[in-house]
Amino acid sequence: MESEEAVLALAALAQSTRLQAFRLLVGHEPDGLAAGDLARLLEVPPNTLSAHLSILSRAGLVTSERFSRSIVYRANLDEFRDVAVFLLRDCCGGRPEVCTPVMESLRPCCPPKRKEKSRA
Repeated sequence: MESEEAVLALAALAQSTRLQAFRLLVGHEPDGLAAGDLARLLEVPPNTLSAHLSILSRAGLVTSERFSRSIVYRANLDEFRDVAVFLLRDCCGGRPEVCTPVMESLRPCCPPKRKEKSRA
């Protein structure tokens, strides 16, 4: 990821309505949310939401797909992961002890999946 891409993504998330929209979309993965439902949940006018979603879309953080008369938005988790990894790699400067507290703080919400032992 290039610095310009990271700046664009971070700038898109640096506004409360856009951040709330992105977090709601992440919570509704993989199905996404229709634009009207998202506007109702955020309690913002549809035209205002449209402007916010355009910014998130240009930053690559959301995708959209038309279904009949409705547009469904989804969080682009791959792009978000790329931004997070970009920040962590640069901030650590090759020193894992700097990032260890960050990684430890993620464990309660995102435990690794354990492989189940097969019983024969």
